[in-house]
Order: sequence, then structure tokens, then C-alpha cells
Amino acid sequence: MSSDTLVAASSKPIVLSLLLSGESYGYQILRRVRRVSGGTVKWSSAMLYPVLRRMEREGLIRSEWRVSEEKRMRKYYMLTDAGRQELEVEKARWISIQDSLRKLWSTAEVLD
Repeated sequence: MSSDTLVAASSKPIVLSLLLSGESYGYQILRRVRRVSGGTVKWSSAMLYPVLRRMEREGLIRSEWRVSEEKRMRKYYMLTDAGRQELEVEKARWISIQDSLRKLWSTAEVLD
């Protein structure tokens, strides 16, 4: 299981990445995160909704209330242009961290 800190740090790029493929509502985002991670990342609604509100305040996503096919009111979230730009920045950051860890771990294996 991931540490809470890592889960929190990864929430923004994960949400932005999921919304890149199209709009989604909260429960759907939770299910997709669990499915994409193979069940290793299990967010709760108590964790997700504050993240969505913060990202909306930052202008990275926008939301819209609509009636779903099941005739329920749902809040759908969409990526903004600023969100697309932020996703590129986040991707570069995470790729850099991943590359650094790979180098460190491969060096550590050689030194052992």
C-alpha cells in the first residue's frame, strides 16, 4: 500500500491524466483510479473531493451539474486548458523523479 504522502502528492497528476480522456464524475474517478492501479491505490471520497475543489479553484478543472442517464444529479469534472498545461509540467516532474530513482537503484545494485 502506498504511503499517505505519496498518494497525496500523486493525486493531482492522476486526476489530470484521467480527465485528459474526457469528463468524469467523482465516483467514476475513484473507480478508474482503483482499476488503473490494479487495486493498489484506493482513494476515498473524503480524500478525492477536497482535491477536486482545490484543482477547480486553481483553474485546472471545471465542473458542471447535470442529470445522469440514471436520472441522478451528478457533478461532472472537465480539464481546462490550464489543466492540460499543468499536466505536462506534472508529467515532466514525475518522469524526472522516476529517472533519478532508476539511476540510484541501478547504481546501488552495482555497488552491492
